[in-house]
Amino acid sequence: MTEVHMPIETGPAPETKAATPSGTPNADVGGAFEGFMRDYAGWREENDRRLAEIERRGHVDPLIEEKLARLDAAVDEGRRRAETLALKAARPRLGLEGAGTSVVDLDRKAAFEAYVRTGDAGRLARLEEKALSAGSSADGGYVAPPELERQVMMRLSQASPIRAIAGNRQVSGNVFNKPYSPVGATVGWVAETGARAQTTTQTLQQLAFPTMELYAMPAATGALLDDAAIDVEAWIADEVEQAFAEQEGAAFVNGDGVSKPKGFMAYGRVDNASWAWGSLGYVATGVAGALPSSNPSDKLVDLVYALRAGYRQNASWVMNRRTQAEIRKLKDGQGHYLWQPPATAGQPATLMNFPVVEAEDMPTIATDACPIAFGDFRRGYLVVDRVGVRVLRDPYSAKPYVLFYTTKRVGGGIQDFDAIKLLKFGTA
Repeated sequence: MTEVHMPIETGPAPETKAATPSGTPNADVGGAFEGFMRDYAGWREENDRRLAEIERRGHVDPLIEEKLARLDAAVDEGRRRAETLALKAARPRLGLEGAGTSVVDLDRKAAFEAYVRTGDAGRLARLEEKALSAGSSADGGYVAPPELERQVMMRLSQASPIRAIAGNRQVSGNVFNKPYSPVGATVGWVAETGARAQTTTQTLQQLAFPTMELYAMPAATGALLDDAAIDVEAWIADEVEQAFAEQEGAAFVNGDGVSKPKGFMAYGRVDNASWAWGSLGYVATGVAGALPSSNPSDKLVDLVYALRAGYRQNASWVMNRRTQAEIRKLKDGQGHYLWQPPATAGQPATLMNFPVVEAEDMPTIATDACPIAFGDFRRGYLVVDRVGVRVLRDPYSAKPYVLFYTTKRVGGGIQDFDAIKLLKFGTA
C-alpha cells in the first residue's frame, strides 16, 4: 500500500503509555485523531447539504462539490496521519537486553553489529558455522539476529494491509505445500449398532506456495556507522520496513506469481451463482462502472450474504481510498451513513459493522472492475515467510556510502477460494 506520510515532529518516547503530556507520542496520536474526527464531522455536514441540494434542485452547486472534495481529501489525510502515528507509538523497542536473553543471542547481536559497522565478519562467520548455517559474505550476506527478524516481521504485520488480515505460516524451506480435499471429508450418521458403510477413498490435492526473494538496499554514511549511540538493528528495521510493506502490499493484491507472490486479484473470477473451486466468486452491480442509482447499498448487502456464515464473522472489506470515498457517501433507509469512522485511534473504520482495510493496490471503480473485496482473509489468503533475514554489507558500489542489501523470502496465494468474494461494477 502506497501512502503519503506527512513529516511529523514528536518528542522523546516515554517509558509509559499512560503518560499524555503535550509532545509525547500518545498526545500526538490523540490530537491527530481528534483532528480527523473534526474533519469527518465537517465532511458529513457538507455531504448532507449536497444531498439536500440534489433533492431540492435536481443538481449541485459546483462550489459545494469543490468544497466536499477538499474535505474528503482532508478526511483521508487526517485518518492516514492518525494511523501512522498510532503505528509508530505501537512499535516495540528493539534490543535483546533483558531477562531470558541467552549468551548466544548477545554474542550474535554484538557480532552482527561489528559486521554492520566495520565489515568485520569473523565472529559472525564462526557463530554461523557453530549453528550449521553457512554464511557467505561474498554472495548472500549473513543471517540477522533473531530479534531483528522478529521486529521486521512484527512491523510488516502492522504496516502491510493484506498481511495484517491474512493467514501466516513460517517455513524453513523454499516451498510450503498444503494438502486439501476439493470435496471435503466423507462423513455420515449411523446408529450405535448399525452397520458402517464403507466410505469412498479421500481424494487429496495440493496447494504449493513458493517463497520469493524480496530485497531492500538502505544506504548509510560512515558517520552514522561510527556513531555509537545509533542502534544499527533499529536503523535497518526502520529503513526496510516501508520498502518491504509497499512491495508486499502490491504483490499480495495483484502479483502474478512470477518471482513474487500471487495476489488474490490475479486468480480467475466467475459469477457467484456459478462458483467452483479455483476461482473467486463475484456479485455484479448490474450497472457498468457504477452502483445502481436506486438503493445502491443493496449490492453491498448482496455481497455480504454471498459469503457463507462461517466466513462472515471474521470478514473484512478491502478497497482503495478512492473507492472508499465513494462508499462513504452511502446511507441506509433511516439516513445513517453506512461507513463509520474508527471509534479510537489505531482502529479501522467500519462498513456495515465490518472493518474496512485500505489497500491502495486494489483497482479503482471502472466498468467490469472488481474494486471491492469482502471475506475472511485469514482463512482465504495465506502469507508464507521463510525464516531468516539476511544482510550483505557493500561498501564498494556507492562510495562513500555503505549499502546494506537486506533480503527475506516470502510467498503468498489463496488457500480457500470460498472465503473471499468480489463486487464487480458491471452488468454481468
